[in-house]
Amino acid sequence: MMPAALTAVAAPNWAEMAIQQSQARLRTAQAEAGSQAAGTEAAKGVGGSFGTVLNQFVGDVNDKQLNASTALNGLLAGQDVPLHRVVIAMEEASVAFQLMVEVRNKLLEGYQELMRMSV
Repeated sequence: MMPAALTAVAAPNWAEMAIQQSQARLRTAQAEAGSQAAGTEAAKGVGGSFGTVLNQFVGDVNDKQLNASTALNGLLAGQDVPLHRVVIAMEEASVAFQLMVEVRNKLLEGYQELMRMSV
């Protein structure tokens, strides 16, 4: 039997941590987009538009997918890649992709709502 002190320690939930990191990045991107919406000229001078932020977000998701693929290929090739690192990379990529799909769905809903509005 394990001592009671050892059983109370919980392993970190990597999926939740990845979700929180992705949400923090999205909030940062939203804050940047919100501050850039103050004026078109000011937004261009600050460093980008909504499209730039969205492209950066998609690029980050792509990077996570590539990192997971590289880690998995290294593990399958017999390289010294720890299994837990591969699983973490795959979960990060999966969560990032799911977040990207949900953001896309919300953007599509907003666009469709705008198209339904009468002028």
